[in-house]
Amino acid sequence: MDCMQQAVNGRALIADHCQLKFINFETQHNHATHETAGLSAHQLVVRRGWAFKVTLVFHQPINWSKHSLDLEVQLGNNSERFPVHFTAQCHSPLRWSARVFPDDVHSHSVSVHVCSPVLSSVASYHLLLHIQSHHNMHNYELGTFVLLCNPWFKDDPVSMPLEVQLQEYIQSDYGLVYVGTHQSVRQQPWAFGQYESGVLEACMQLLQVSPQHQSDRQTDYLRRVDPVYLCRVLCAMVNCNDDLGVLAGKWQGSYKDGVSPTEWTGSAEILHQWMSSNCSPVRYGQCWVFACVLCTVLRVLGIPSRVVTVFNAAHDANANLTIEEYYSSRGEKFNLSKDSIWNFHVWVECWMRRVDLREEFDGWQVVDPTPQEKSAGVFCCGPCPVSAVQKRCLRCPFDASFILASVDADVIRLIVRDGLVVGRSMDTEWVGQLIYTKNIGSDKPENLTHTYKARTSPPHLEVSMDMEKAPSMGDSICLCVTVSNHSSHPRFLTEHLNAQLKHYNSSPHENFWRTHRQLEIQPFQVLTLHHSIQASQYKFLLTQDDIVNIAVVVKDMRSKERVLATQEFNICSHQITIEIEGGDSIQMKKNYKTHVSYTNHCGNVLAGAVLCVDGYGLLQNKHETRLALLQPGESIQASVSIMASSPGTKLLHGTFSHSQSPGVVCRSFQKISVHD
Repeated sequence: MDCMQQAVNGRALIADHCQLKFINFETQHNHATHETAGLSAHQLVVRRGWAFKVTLVFHQPINWSKHSLDLEVQLGNNSERFPVHFTAQCHSPLRWSARVFPDDVHSHSVSVHVCSPVLSSVASYHLLLHIQSHHNMHNYELGTFVLLCNPWFKDDPVSMPLEVQLQEYIQSDYGLVYVGTHQSVRQQPWAFGQYESGVLEACMQLLQVSPQHQSDRQTDYLRRVDPVYLCRVLCAMVNCNDDLGVLAGKWQGSYKDGVSPTEWTGSAEILHQWMSSNCSPVRYGQCWVFACVLCTVLRVLGIPSRVVTVFNAAHDANANLTIEEYYSSRGEKFNLSKDSIWNFHVWVECWMRRVDLREEFDGWQVVDPTPQEKSAGVFCCGPCPVSAVQKRCLRCPFDASFILASVDADVIRLIVRDGLVVGRSMDTEWVGQLIYTKNIGSDKPENLTHTYKARTSPPHLEVSMDMEKAPSMGDSICLCVTVSNHSSHPRFLTEHLNAQLKHYNSSPHENFWRTHRQLEIQPFQVLTLHHSIQASQYKFLLTQDDIVNIAVVVKDMRSKERVLATQEFNICSHQITIEIEGGDSIQMKKNYKTHVSYTNHCGNVLAGAVLCVDGYGLLQNKHETRLALLQPGESIQASVSIMASSPGTKLLHGTFSHSQSPGVVCRSFQKISVHD
């Protein structure tokens, strides 16, 4: 028998004709009505607060007027027994209940509609049946079912008002992560994979192996009614710092004993690896990997969630809401502060009513699984209401002050010479300049900055720097420095520029370009100064994930006043072409030819060229094409055959690298719609 009906283990105290033959869990019907289709092919998955249907089939005809039926649900050592009513009695919103409609009563079978309380624990339950007549009693173990949160039900704390929101934040298994810098935003696809086989089981296992469950099972089960509690437990379990969590983090050094964070493209592979290794941590993750895995887990369990990127995100180590940065008088950035600013940081927002707080704090909540600082002794962060961050409610649970600093700390920039501070400026706008998430129903970003930051004062700068155009690999980097003299006397100035490479979450490395000049500016004059960095000065230093940090220090030769301006940006790489014969909509279990290519536009020969193609749910293994030398204007190509094993949105990825660059030079993807 398949998962829709199964034989039943039972024990009759006194033999009679009331023998249960099997139970039909009506899986297809229940999964359709409970919005859980695709989450599991092996067990019944339903949502709390809604009735689900089970059909009991007997060997002999039953006279229902002479028998009473009770159901019992068991969760750990807790159980609740309740009668099955053969009336139109309404379900109780506070207790387990069951009823049979007249049309569902037959001589050999009966269909029972079982309803859980809206505040039921998220867990796997055992279902038992007790049948009693005047003289006989039968007890049966019917099987198990999984109960999830119900964002479709208005009385559930995770209820969302609009169907389009539910489709995006619960049902969609495809998303985008925004990376790079606030001036050159790049998008990376991510397959959340909640409908892949085994993902639901991995999410349930996370709850079972959590420290909370291991130390006190019954209390943990009782607290799982609360989405705030669930978010804190799961946030901590996505990283492995305190427990048997999913991912180990690593931000520098070699990744040879695992997988580089930039190579992951979906959550399912990570969760499968964690399950198959007996809950050993998967190596390695960084912020977007932690966040995307948590987003998958929350969506599976019924908590609406989305991945959010904060550009110029501060890590305020000493909790004073300020970040100090140190520069030399020539614009070279020093690594002297325990505080840091990441070019981007990715966390999760989840949606819920905060019954533990006032109504104004309902809605989106920040949950950050990247292990940075401890919260109540554990490496987790949140859930913290976004509205509390905007209103600067520093004591709002959980971790409001740390999250506020991430998006709105002040930056104090100090210019140091010979151990002395010779210049100082404060920037109140740099941190949290841009906050993005994927828009509903499209691949365009939604700007969330205004939901976190209420104040928008314009910058007051004497020196500013901008790019004349977004640079592409092989092009010159063209910069424009604007110097404004707000005084009534002329100034004699020295301008120093310095360019360094950095990773998104670290301070810059050694510089690769610098220049300086002297100039004169008249009272109230505005000077525009142009600079160019040739491609030959940077191209073999860069990968797609590297960032260029450029700083300019302008010094008044008479007053010794120094003013600093900075910019950070990515250099765009040329795209990989991905074409599927027959288009981007394919059928399951059919082979389709795919052509992938990359053309060398760099103007130099590239040695050790590698074109890699992979796609979870489309290819069994990665496909690699190698060329010893890739000449200028020449293309490296791959033809692969893809076949989808399940419906939904799949992602086919292409990456290009070469031996003269330390990492991936170019990364592209193609969305593919799979149907039955």
